[in-house]
Amino acid sequence: MAGGGLAVAAPGASQFEAKITPIVIISCIMAATGGLMFGYDVGVSGGVTSMPHFLKKFFPVVYRKTQQPGLDSNYCKYDNQGLQLFTSSLYLAGLTATFFASYTTRRLGRRLTMLIAGIFFILGVTFNTAAQDLAMLIVGRILLGCGVGFANQAVPLFLSEIAPTRIRGGLNILFQLNVTIGILFANLVNYGTNKIKGGWGWRLSLGLAGIPAGLLTIGALMVVDTPNSLIERGRHEEGKAVLQKIRGIDNVEPEYLELVEASRVAKEVKHPFRNLLKRRNRPQLVIAMSLQLFQQCTGINAIMFYAPVLFNTVGFGGDASLYSAVIVGAVNVLSTCVSIYSVDKVGRRMLLLEAGVQMFLSQTAIAIILGIKVKDHSENLSHSFSIFVVILVCTFISAFAWSWGPLGWLIPSETFPLETRSAGQSVTVCVNLLFTFVIAQAFLSMLCHFKFGIFLFFSGWVLIMSLFVLLLVPETKNVPIEEMTEKVWMQHWFWKRFMDDKIPVKNGNGASLNGHNNGL
Repeated sequence: MAGGGLAVAAPGASQFEAKITPIVIISCIMAATGGLMFGYDVGVSGGVTSMPHFLKKFFPVVYRKTQQPGLDSNYCKYDNQGLQLFTSSLYLAGLTATFFASYTTRRLGRRLTMLIAGIFFILGVTFNTAAQDLAMLIVGRILLGCGVGFANQAVPLFLSEIAPTRIRGGLNILFQLNVTIGILFANLVNYGTNKIKGGWGWRLSLGLAGIPAGLLTIGALMVVDTPNSLIERGRHEEGKAVLQKIRGIDNVEPEYLELVEASRVAKEVKHPFRNLLKRRNRPQLVIAMSLQLFQQCTGINAIMFYAPVLFNTVGFGGDASLYSAVIVGAVNVLSTCVSIYSVDKVGRRMLLLEAGVQMFLSQTAIAIILGIKVKDHSENLSHSFSIFVVILVCTFISAFAWSWGPLGWLIPSETFPLETRSAGQSVTVCVNLLFTFVIAQAFLSMLCHFKFGIFLFFSGWVLIMSLFVLLLVPETKNVPIEEMTEKVWMQHWFWKRFMDDKIPVKNGNGASLNGHNNGL
């Protein structure tokens, strides 16, 4: 596997023979339901925290603020650490769980790790739906967080490893597409349950998370494990049989030999996390961590977590704010479909750079409108300006959904070599959840203090990340995972200095003769 100094390739080509088989499509769809659960959790928390009955039961202080106009600044109505902890505790739990998930992904396989995630999700949903006090609610969120940690570790790896190279980007983005569908589903549910008389609508919102939780659990029982994972665990014949099954051809020898060789090198690495810190793995690590930091610093999760709360803050009514959140969720889904179509055609870099310009301009415009029209104790946002704000938010969401949303997961999952892939994915998920937790815990307080300037804060980050992509993120479109070192890192103007000098000589079967380079 390239990236750790080993370079192995199909004879004279970067594409292995493979058909797009039904089993690959079905397996990827089932696995990607892990994204559906993650998305539903993101969407549902923002909706229920804007429901009066939910606030009255669990957060009476916030409820009083929202019911008494003029008591507090428009921007500070929802500034409450307990309310933020309800949202962010999920991500803190996920951050911790991802280290255990790295072990299970490597030792038990991608499929069993997804099954564990499904079980955690079901337990979390049960606690949340039956919650009688804040402690029970937080326990439920923590269990859901453990599910997120395991699912986000296993699903992107599963999708990258099972998909043929030429459609790897599109199939991998199924995970992000399901995240956006989950958010939309949650927004639609919140819009409906908010109208239920009797004050129990929030329980239905939290309880319906059982649908994606069940789908992931059933999916994990149905799919096959990836050939990479089976070979990595010494089940070579089974791995070869699965490879033939998913590729739809009998002659999988070149790809099989490459996976066996990559697995051999991977087994020589006794401490994958320590190996991640070695010089030759630095480009993948830096880019993976940076993409996760930047993904959160776009401000996307701040908007998606708190879309109903945010629209309430700028003067939309309760129903109108939930309705606007549904529109945002729909734009999110449709724009992610654009990414599925274009990522393997126009490439990763082009999508990221175009989106950077679009996100910067839309966030700056939102800040200017809110700065002029929404004051601390007055809501002068007219109907036309309200619609314009929603359009600008949708413009921002669409850019994110076809770029930083899916590519923040795709690029790390396809660049780490096999010997550090589980550890690398673990670090990727951990950094993502760490900054998701920070943003979720801090956003409402930041909104209270920064006011409209919160959008200028995030637009500044968009400018920085666009420069990072321009200078340091290489194009990985249509490059087999096993050839990233030769075809990507050794050719990059900056990262090539971190690569081993020796390029392995290949035999007729495409396997490396010298096995591995220095340092392994």
